[in-house]
Amino acid sequence: MAKAVRLADIAKILNVSTVTVSKALSDQKGVSEEMRDKIKQLAEEMGYQSPSEARRMKERKSYNIGIIISDRYLDQYESFYWKMYRAVATKAISKECFTMLEVLSAEAEQERRELPRLLQENKVQGVIIIGLLKEDYLNMLIRDAQVPMLFLDFYDKGHDCDCVVTDNFYGMYKVTDYLFEMGHKDIAYVGTLLYTGSITDRYFGYAKALLEHGQQVREDWVIEDRNLSDGQRGDDFEFRLPEQMPTAFVCNCDLTAGILINVLEKKGYRVPEDISVAGFDNFIHPGICNVEITSYEVDIKEMARKAINTLIKKMNGESYKQGITVVDGHMVVKSSVKRI
Repeated sequence: MAKAVRLADIAKILNVSTVTVSKALSDQKGVSEEMRDKIKQLAEEMGYQSPSEARRMKERKSYNIGIIISDRYLDQYESFYWKMYRAVATKAISKECFTMLEVLSAEAEQERRELPRLLQENKVQGVIIIGLLKEDYLNMLIRDAQVPMLFLDFYDKGHDCDCVVTDNFYGMYKVTDYLFEMGHKDIAYVGTLLYTGSITDRYFGYAKALLEHGQQVREDWVIEDRNLSDGQRGDDFEFRLPEQMPTAFVCNCDLTAGILINVLEKKGYRVPEDISVAGFDNFIHPGICNVEITSYEVDIKEMARKAINTLIKKMNGESYKQGITVVDGHMVVKSSVKRI
């Protein structure tokens, strides 16, 4: 039988005290975020189990975890949220838990406003909501669901709930700043503000980069990419390109970037020879466009890990880091941006 990993084993490798390791793993104060992340990553790689987790594993206690996604986010292309769901399901299995997915129809979310079936029938002991739901439905869910809950890839200002999000603000700041490094000064933002918190937060990251480079946000260079009411971007939706074109567009997601590239090419522009385009997520369904998009990659696996670990602690009644957990990503440079 393999020897159990101790706090001292982790401390020795990182040349820190066992007290530091203990504080980091229990999310106590007194440890830098950088060291905390290193300790947690190494602990997971070495297979460390906290005493409470070891007891749970010994008792072979497992949970059913409900995953709720609105079908608004699962459009005709392979959705970013399908990939996120798979990461959550994989992480849950590694913790001897199982996931049950329920996709909310527009009718259920906006008209019936009933609890998801997996909650009505008491099939799950905890819930992860992926993607912001309509306000009234979310209010009902928080009020009536009698199980621990966590938001993934969004937060809600109206509720003091635990959530795991990517660094939308600083991520888009880095993408926009990269465009300035490549010589661009005339940069437009593509994303329907206020449709989701992430789109709006990314806009503010874009705006910060502009201000730091002495540029002002132009109203005609903030371009909607979907209908604000329902989020649809079907055949009846058209990008309203400005009369005076920028040299670069930064888009709230890679799907939007890919669709925009197709629109630009139909109008005779070449990407990146004539206009550069950058995105966010580093995820796009194959075949959307023929250009590889420079983007900010979201660390989906780490977001899934933190979401599952936090929810399990909540279901176990253990102490955990409450509130908003922000997960960093990184830039991925491809061929859609040209130096000018």
